[in-house]
Parts: sequence; structure tokens; C-alpha cells
Amino acid sequence: MKKRILLAATMLLFVTATFAQEALFSGRGAIVSPEIHPDNSVTFRLRAPKAVKVQVTGDFLPTQNIKFDNGMSYDAPGTADLVEKNGVWEYTTAPLASELYSYSFVVDGLTVRDPSNIYMIRDVVSTTNVFIIKGNPGDLYSVQNVPHGTIARRWYNSPTLGFERRITIYTPPGYESGNKSYPVLYLLHGAGGDEEAWISLGRTAQILDNLIAQGKAKPMLVVMPNGNAGQKSAPGEDEYGLITPNNPFAGGGSGARNTQVKFEPKSSYELAFPDIVKFIESNYRVIKKKSARAISGLSMGGGHSLNISKEFPDMFDYIGLFSAATITFDMGDRQDNPIYQNIPAKLKTQFAKNPKLYWIAIGKTDFLYNANVEYRKLLDEHGYKYQYFENEGGHIWRNWRIYLSMFAPMLFN
Repeated sequence: MKKRILLAATMLLFVTATFAQEALFSGRGAIVSPEIHPDNSVTFRLRAPKAVKVQVTGDFLPTQNIKFDNGMSYDAPGTADLVEKNGVWEYTTAPLASELYSYSFVVDGLTVRDPSNIYMIRDVVSTTNVFIIKGNPGDLYSVQNVPHGTIARRWYNSPTLGFERRITIYTPPGYESGNKSYPVLYLLHGAGGDEEAWISLGRTAQILDNLIAQGKAKPMLVVMPNGNAGQKSAPGEDEYGLITPNNPFAGGGSGARNTQVKFEPKSSYELAFPDIVKFIESNYRVIKKKSARAISGLSMGGGHSLNISKEFPDMFDYIGLFSAATITFDMGDRQDNPIYQNIPAKLKTQFAKNPKLYWIAIGKTDFLYNANVEYRKLLDEHGYKYQYFENEGGHIWRNWRIYLSMFAPMLFN
């Protein structure tokens, strides 16, 4: 009897170990994809012997502008056809410039991830594979042999909104072992993003680690909140579990499942922002001065940065608007939201206090370009001082990483 029990236990252990190791060894002998060549061209491969058509789509290909029914648009990556040989499909790019790139395969109309590449990033409701071409700026977005900061996910109470919320915080190298106080950059994401966006897609930790090590940026905390007032956290990170997030860009009839849990906030995100500042200044060694606080964001987060800084003109000395959703669509009073009331007077008060830096950056083909032109005209008409940077490209993370890399070194000098 004991021998039977021992044999059964041994077989169970063997079966369990076999299943546990399956994922580990299933990649043995797998094809290489992506393969980065010495000239920085890249070969993509996918084993799909029964497929009729295979394409790769990624931000290293020419973009196409996609417009939604609700009037919004974005720059979508183009596609390239793979060629099949013995069941393996293959495509090789021209030499690529240094950058972090994302891509997916499209197999007979179905978008799939590359099974040979374990590196993926979630962007709103989709995931893509990623790879980095070394050089500048790719090296800045990569982990280097330098002192590293720490990433923490914390929960804070927002009495203004009425519930607990999740936040991502970067502390610079040496923070835990020292007693120094630091300045703070509050870094805000765009529509559909959350408190994970800047740390994953934006490569914030790598950029700050490397800039600080190079002496180009001051050591600082970077606080990355969730900018959706009706959410507690990123999808799957609160008590509602692994729900399906909704697509904020989808128009009616798009088929997107709107199953993201929404909470009913008591106030707007902008008016609730001091709750975040209070939490940071109560729990971290930071300098509690306007001159030691910066706020910046992309798209919706750029609009948030614009609004928060004008609502609280004594809070931030450094303001960065990255491809910002500006407010020039209505400069009059809007009784439904105090954020959009008395805008000219609020801007006048803010700029009368002489912020140290008001920085605006946008790509030439960004769908918000014209709105930013109008906003700069408004600033120019009143003689409000700001700095402006314009580059190629549209509403894409490639630009927003560049803007962070430029903005951080200008802070707290």
C-alpha cells in the first residue's frame, strides 16, 4: 500500500513538474524575432504554415491617420507584408534610427503578438511587443549600469473625489539611504491612460536614472497619478478584478465593451489635485515650495496641467504641456464646470506670479496642433512668457518620451 501511495505521489509530482516546465522549455529551438542586425535593420519572423496572409504593423512604418466618429483622430502605424518560406513568414526593415519601437502581427486579419518576443507593453486597451534600437535616444530608454531609483505603487485617500486611489511614484537613487529632501515632478498621462502609462510606455524610470547619472537632471521624485476621476486605479488593480477596460476613443457602434468600472467622483480631477500633493508632502521627504514643484502631462494630461496650474497659481513654478488638449475652444464662462470659468482672469493671475518655466511642445502633424497654435496666440496677445518646441510626428509616445527627456533637465535649476 505504501509503495502504491509513493508511486502515485511520484507520478503526480512528475506531471505537475512537466506542466510547470512546459512554458519554460516550449521556446527551445524557436525562431528568432525580432532579430536586430548590425546595421540596425530588423527581421521579424512568425511560424504560421496555414496562414494565407501575414503582416507586421508597428511604429517604425509610415503612419496613417485614423479618424473616429466622434471627431477625434490619431496616427496609426502602417503595415508591411511578410513573405512565407517553409511555413515561416519573414520581413526585414530598412536600417532603423535609434528608438523604442512597438509592433504586432496581423494574421489573416487577426492582430496577434509575436510569440518569440516576451517583451510587451499595454497601451490603453491593447498590448504590443517592443524592442529598442541602441544609440540616441534608445540608450536613454534602456537600463544602464548606473544607480537606480525605486518605483512604488501606493494608495492615497482623495477626500475631494470621495475614495481611495492608486498612484505610481519614482524616488531617485539614494532616497532610501539618505535624509535629503527633493523636488517633485507631477507627470500626467493622456486619455485612456492610467498610473501605469508613463512608467511603462514613457520609460520614466530609465530616463530619470540615466539623466540623473549623467548630471543632466536634478534628482527628483516623479509622481504619476491616475488622471481619470472616475477610476480608482489601472484596470485589474482594484477590488473589481480583471475587468475589460473600455476604449475611450471609440465612437458609438464601435463594438468596444464599456465594462470599465466607474465611480462617481464628488469633484473634478483638477480641483482634487491638492489631495495628491498633500499625500506626497505628508509621506515623502520633499521640498514644500512652489519652486520645487513641477507639473506636466501629455494630451489630456497636458490639459490637466494647464488647468491645475492656473487653478492653483501658487503651487507650481514649472509647467509642461506635451501635445496638450488646450482650452481655447471656449474662453468664456461655463457654468457647468468651474474649471472653465473666468479663464482669462485665472491665466492673468498665474502669469503675474512669474512661473519659472512654461514649456509647450507638440509635433507638426499632431491633431491638436492647431489648438496649440490658438493657445499660443492667446498667450502672445497678453505677453505671457513661455518656451515652445516643435518637432516632426504626431500624437505618439515617441514624441512624449522626447519631451520628458528635454523637460526634466530644465527643472529646479
